[in-house]
Amino acid sequence: MDKKNIIITGTSRGIGYELVQLFSNAGHQVLALSRNEKPIENLKLKNVTCFSFDLSEGKAYSKVEDFIKNTWNHVDVLINNAGALLNKPFSEISMNDFENIYKTNVFGVAELTRITLPFMKKNSHVVTISSMGGVQGSMKFPGLAAYSSSKAAVITLTELLAEEYKASGISFNVLALGAVQTEMLEEAFPGYQAPTTALEMAQYVFDFSLTGNKYYNGKLLQVSNSTP
Repeated sequence: MDKKNIIITGTSRGIGYELVQLFSNAGHQVLALSRNEKPIENLKLKNVTCFSFDLSEGKAYSKVEDFIKNTWNHVDVLINNAGALLNKPFSEISMNDFENIYKTNVFGVAELTRITLPFMKKNSHVVTISSMGGVQGSMKFPGLAAYSSSKAAVITLTELLAEEYKASGISFNVLALGAVQTEMLEEAFPGYQAPTTALEMAQYVFDFSLTGNKYYNGKLLQVSNSTP
């Protein structure tokens, strides 16, 4: 398999943490982005660059852009994995709360994709991680109004980008994940035991990001075997 340049967000724990190791072990070049870079830094992996990056901070993006321009010059795969969660009754969610969730889950995804696209070419792949909670008609849960609605937004964003960039040969797809045993799941549903581990889901995302663009573009794939 050709060695590729991969950008992954949300790499300090859960699925993102596992993805970095899978790509590194397969010999790919990885830029691992997270507010807390220490967990990946401590692994001392080959082919992996990591630095602290906050999707909600507008000034942070120039650092990523400079890295791509000066080190790689092109990007093959972008995995928008980072997400912020808020579990609070709707009556208590302030405008500021909504803004904070959307800054990471929607605005951040859009901006990182926007600055990465000039370095992508035919057969590159943008994979955005959404949630079953963002899928129209799926089961919804009280307290997740900000989170789930933000995850719905990136589904539509993906569809729009696939249409706008269809002449480029770059593919855009979104994976709506069901329950995966991660720290974020524990925050949303304390005590719930998911049937899928972070490593198992990371393996699926790893494979899909490298090969899914051959078969899909502008598509939402529901990756779930349970509720929640």
